[in-house]
Amino acid sequence: MRFDIITLFPELFAPFLESGVTRRAYQSKQVDVRLWSPRDFAEGNYRRVDDRPFGGGPGMVMMAEPLARCLEAIRADRAESAEAQAPLVLFSPIGRALTHSAVEGWSASPGAILLCGRYEGVDQRFIDKFVNLQISLGDFVLSGGEIPAMALLDAVARLQPGVLHDDGSHQFDSFNPALDGLLDNPHYTRPEEWQGESVPAALLSGHHAQIERWRRDQRLALSAKHRPELIEAAREKGALNKADEAHLAKLPKLL
Repeated sequence: MRFDIITLFPELFAPFLESGVTRRAYQSKQVDVRLWSPRDFAEGNYRRVDDRPFGGGPGMVMMAEPLARCLEAIRADRAESAEAQAPLVLFSPIGRALTHSAVEGWSASPGAILLCGRYEGVDQRFIDKFVNLQISLGDFVLSGGEIPAMALLDAVARLQPGVLHDDGSHQFDSFNPALDGLLDNPHYTRPEEWQGESVPAALLSGHHAQIERWRRDQRLALSAKHRPELIEAAREKGALNKADEAHLAKLPKLL
């Protein structure tokens, strides 16, 4: 898959693409990332890409023309047919929340063109004409779309075969269907006792059924406490059994 990133700060991506376990996906081109700066498509000696907003107000607005030229160059480089063009995604507070199911969809897609806005935003005429989808990380505002773009790339890259040390690792992440959409359980490693706290006995028992029941109960407890809507979603899907419901019934006494 290929992701083209339109950004005024391509240098921000270098350490991200070269660090951590997900760098394997970028180095192998499983996730082919290409960076494009609108300044390369702006006119004049100053390569201006922003201007004051009509109607007044603080800040600057990214101009439509440099973005349109940049997008045209990307389309030409991708050599896509008009019917099979990659979607243009803008990271914006009004966008859809980035969820695990959305990430799974992107991880099996041919990719996209990601637009990282800056300043007060992007000229609405460019958005209306070219943007296919807007995505948000949550109800807060960032200085630009670079961090959301990295978040999407990282989430997609770790789902690619061979990227993680264990290909099954991501199947036990929070929100994954393998866990019925629940939060992940706590994890422990050596030593068995640390600062007076011991690893739960179930994890040391060597009894696989007991271990799995403990993990399941922890997922249920954490989800009920921190994200109760995940419990309701699992119920609606018929993903909770009698043992799950029995444990949930005890939780008010345990929490």
